[in-house]
Amino acid sequence: MPHITLNTDEPGIRGLFRFRPETALPLNGLVEALLCGPGTLTRGERELIAAYVSGLNECRYCYSAHAAYAAAQLPEGMPLVEQVHDDVDSAPVSAKMRRLLDVAGAVQRGGREVTADLVAAARAEGATDVEIHDTVLIAAAFCMFNRYVDGLATVLPDDPDFYTDRAQRIAAHGYLGVLQQEVIHE
Repeated sequence: MPHITLNTDEPGIRGLFRFRPETALPLNGLVEALLCGPGTLTRGERELIAAYVSGLNECRYCYSAHAAYAAAQLPEGMPLVEQVHDDVDSAPVSAKMRRLLDVAGAVQRGGREVTADLVAAARAEGATDVEIHDTVLIAAAFCMFNRYVDGLATVLPDDPDFYTDRAQRIAAHGYLGVLQQEVIHE
């Protein structure tokens, strides 16, 4: 049961966006830029970073949502997402992605945990400054989102299909497109 009285029974961050729609647009704009905007990391890779950090933070809603979104956009699907969640060191990701996930994990522990050595290791595997920047910002943003969702004790859907169905809509329309359909214009 949420810690505050929401005006909807929608789960997770969706209920919070409906409660304070004036925050929904800027927060979704950030997610849209980070996870759907132009970049050399694929949308699936960026969603994988979001899911990984959410898993480290033990935020069940955000992990389940972004795991489904990543799986919908990665050729290896949910098996890869689950492997990264369960044991990032043995997951079959590229060396560059592994180093970026190391950076994301460091951000999750604390910003100052990102060391020059971690950044150098990512660069040595071909990560660009933009990819390192975006990894740090995705990880930091998802720490905030995870704490927002869990800090208000939002409702969690029991049905895993909830996340899978929405993943297809996110892949097709992006976060702002889905937000417009769900919160702003209803």
